Amino acid sequence: MTSHTDGPVLVMMSGGVDSSVAAALLLNAGHEVVGVTMKLWGGPSDTGCCAVSDVDDARRVADRLGIEHHVFNFGDDFERKVVAPYVDDHASGRTPNPCIECNRHLKFDRLVRRADALGFDRIASGHHARVVDTPSGPRLARGVDDAKDQSYVLHVIDESVLRRLLLPVGMMTKTEVRAVAADLDLRTATKPESQDVCFITNEHGRKSFLGDRIPLRSARVQNSNGDEVGRVESVELVTIGQRKGLGLVGGTDPRYVLDIDAGRGRQPVVTVGEKADLAVDHTPLETWRWVGETLDDRELSFQCSAHGSPEPGRVIDGRVEWAVPHRRIALGQSVVAYDAQGCVVGGGVAGRLPL
Repeated sequence: MTSHTDGPVLVMMSGGVDSSVAAALLLNAGHEVVGVTMKLWGGPSDTGCCAVSDVDDARRVADRLGIEHHVFNFGDDFERKVVAPYVDDHASGRTPNPCIECNRHLKFDRLVRRADALGFDRIASGHHARVVDTPSGPRLARGVDDAKDQSYVLHVIDESVLRRLLLPVGMMTKTEVRAVAADLDLRTATKPESQDVCFITNEHGRKSFLGDRIPLRSARVQNSNGDEVGRVESVELVTIGQRKGLGLVGGTDPRYVLDIDAGRGRQPVVTVGEKADLAVDHTPLETWRWVGETLDDRELSFQCSAHGSPEPGRVIDGRVEWAVPHRRIALGQSVVAYDAQGCVVGGGVAGRLPL
């Protein structure tokens, strides 16, 4: 990494190995580095990035590196902007992306505003992605480690933030990151990966979390002809493509969830079908935003989940037309478009596809 001394850098330190190494690399490159850990979730957390042990790990890494470390409490914002919409989405039959909303509202908005107030020129994180310069301005791009790339969950970052964002581990593989941490004797060198949803514990799970906040409703399960074939205990826990836990009776062929009608004010309905019925030639877009140039009807690659593989398609008339049949995408899931160089060129949210 090239040496810079253009003002202090506020580094997000989650207590994991990636952010620990990000801070170390920036320090080694000559930056004035200050670490910050965001206290987001005040409830139980056993494997996420919000546990008390994570704050302690971040602080001890900062001590090892000889840098300042602070904790910012953004719990109220997290509850309002991430947790409450997560619950509401499940109640509406949607499948939310809480990590994306956390990035949108907390890590790259609320924290950036705090950084401004404190006089920090740059911010940094340990995400596996890159910021690349293009003739049209900075663009978010995939990290070099395809297995760990996090550009999908970062696609909402505004260009104004990209201009001041440093992603030191984006050019490294996870193996290389852990090797650097081991060389520096950082306590996070062998720390396991965190789960995606920090406020859902392994001990109690999603059903318990949602059940404490909203009434869980049973739903009628029907086939594409409208015949009842089973019942589910909680429609809020069902998602598109689900195969198990549907209470189906009769038949030997596996069946999958094709559609969810949460039916607020009336009986919820889940429609199931064969695996072949999951394949569609297009996906409607509830929202969509191009990054820079509008690229309608241009062949691009689209990713539809944090760990999904990019698939070719085009945005035409407010929907993604797939080059080859694609699995149905759950209502509320993000769809992110990439160009041939791996840069994010657009993103939005999948809409409901009628049967």
